[in-house]
Amino acid sequence: MTSKTPIRLFVAALLLTALAVDPAPASERARMTPAAADPAETWPRWRGPSGQGEVVGAGYVDRWGPEENVRWKVPVPGSGNSSPIVWGDALFLTTAEAAGAKRSVLAFDRATGERLWTTAAPDANPERAYPKNGHASSTPTTDGERVYAYFGNHGLLALDMDGKIVWHKSFGELNAFHGTASSPLLLGDRLIVVQEQQRSPSFIAAFDRRTGEELWRTERDTQVGWSSPAAISVTTDDGDERDEIVVNSQHHVIAYAPEDGRELWRASGTTFEVIPSPVVGHDLLFSTSGRAGPTLAIRPGGNGDVTDSRIVWTAAKGSPFVVAPMLVGDYLYMVNDMASVITVYDAQAGEVVWQERLGERMREGFSAAPVAFDGKVFFTNDNGETFVIKEGPDFELLHVNRLGERTIASPALVGGVWYIRTDGHLWALAGETG
Repeated sequence: MTSKTPIRLFVAALLLTALAVDPAPASERARMTPAAADPAETWPRWRGPSGQGEVVGAGYVDRWGPEENVRWKVPVPGSGNSSPIVWGDALFLTTAEAAGAKRSVLAFDRATGERLWTTAAPDANPERAYPKNGHASSTPTTDGERVYAYFGNHGLLALDMDGKIVWHKSFGELNAFHGTASSPLLLGDRLIVVQEQQRSPSFIAAFDRRTGEELWRTERDTQVGWSSPAAISVTTDDGDERDEIVVNSQHHVIAYAPEDGRELWRASGTTFEVIPSPVVGHDLLFSTSGRAGPTLAIRPGGNGDVTDSRIVWTAAKGSPFVVAPMLVGDYLYMVNDMASVITVYDAQAGEVVWQERLGERMREGFSAAPVAFDGKVFFTNDNGETFVIKEGPDFELLHVNRLGERTIASPALVGGVWYIRTDGHLWALAGETG
């Protein structure tokens, strides 16, 4: 581990959670489980506190460029597609060097971009990875006490906020098609990891966040996929409240019980290759899959095979291959990244509201997950162009921001500042008051 400056802890955010997160409406029967953190002051995991790209707070700019609204820009060693996460005065990234033989967690000062420390994972042979995926695509997560990162063959590790490894869990050599990318999920004291692989059993497993002890492991009948697990809270048809861990998977969407890993329900209809994580709203879970494959709207909370009983609507084509969808109010936004076409659905009815092309037609041209705030939805393509779209039933492209660098990672937004990772750099974008 190399270190420059200690990080001030921000554990107080845990104490603010109950006040900061609005309670779910009494009639809501399915909702994403928010992270145990203040959503206005942290971005502790993949897609933020909400788990689905919702931004809390005000003061964020909606225009930027290489010389516009740039607070700082710093180099990032190595390469990676993982998104930044933020807690307190620091933000964290993962990176890979030496063709994946070295993988590290990096910490940066939020105010200046100064690199605070670098901690490398224990040595291992890197798994084979698709070039676009690379060896650092999994986004870490944090609870303000530790940072948790998953590195495939290099294992799962927990670091304290000064970069010291607290525990490490090895999975041996994985046979992951195109490499690993699923991000870990922190739910209470459990850290959830999903790994699809070939020639060895795929699995979902839970670990004690404090010790790294494996609490349970459930084998999966899937071989290919990179979707990150999502935690949702549901009310069943019998009126019981329960948590579910949902994985958008090869050929199926599958829900598990977080306490013991047993399968609760599954719905068929996804394709062979599944990357996007699901989103939740209007008592529905929205799953997208494949190379412009189907979209499924599912009522969670069921038992067994629910394909014929709880799929409310489907759309046969146009789903994202890589990009997670964005739910804003009554509308479900999705970009077909095989053709650069955005489609907006009425989330409850499944009807197309509008459809338009964003920029030039590109195959696999979008990767970053969208975010939304202040009546606007932001989609960024791999060329670093961010399309700012007005929320609502009519298409209106407000403007396009260009950083001029390849952008695969999803942004983090905290305290009026955008944090964006591009190839080789980390940017902080904000106005004078951000």
